[in-house]
Amino acid sequence: MNFLQQNTKYLTIFALALLMALTRSDHFGSAITLPDASLAVFYLAGIFTGGVLSFVVLLTEAALLDYIAITHWQVSDYCISPAYVFLIPTYAIMLLAGKWSAKYTSLNSRDLSRQLMCLLVAGSIAFLISNGSFYLLSGKFPELSVVEYMQRVAKYYPAYISSTLIYSLTILLFSKLVFALYQEKYKTA
Repeated sequence: MNFLQQNTKYLTIFALALLMALTRSDHFGSAITLPDASLAVFYLAGIFTGGVLSFVVLLTEAALLDYIAITHWQVSDYCISPAYVFLIPTYAIMLLAGKWSAKYTSLNSRDLSRQLMCLLVAGSIAFLISNGSFYLLSGKFPELSVVEYMQRVAKYYPAYISSTLIYSLTILLFSKLVFALYQEKYKTA
């Protein structure tokens, strides 16, 4: 067994952590930054590693990156509030959705559509948890009703879910293609 085979899980966690580190500075991206891949990272960690270790490592990294961005890179601390702790269930939903999606391993439309549906549902729930908790606990919207807040926040949903879908589906399709080619090349007669 070679190095890659023995250390696949750790290399996967490292690659996902690197993706998060490269993208966490801007939620929606800009002309010079990529959109945040954090939700996709947790979803993919659920598929490829599925464990508590990867969740703890990635959650710790996310908090550390936020701390560094705020204290060293002059990124606004606007989103830091008592609601910040609700990123734990937000990311847990994505990891669990990935773990559930891991059983769909084939490169076919049936398995991909099931993973897509799971990703859409989990991403939508994650959006509700993170934005709902921010509304309720941040103290920044005392004058807004729930309906008014939802109308304001709804415009962010397409960017929130689309970046998660693009990262997740691109990496999923690539990994499924590589795995299918590997199986084809090394299948036994």
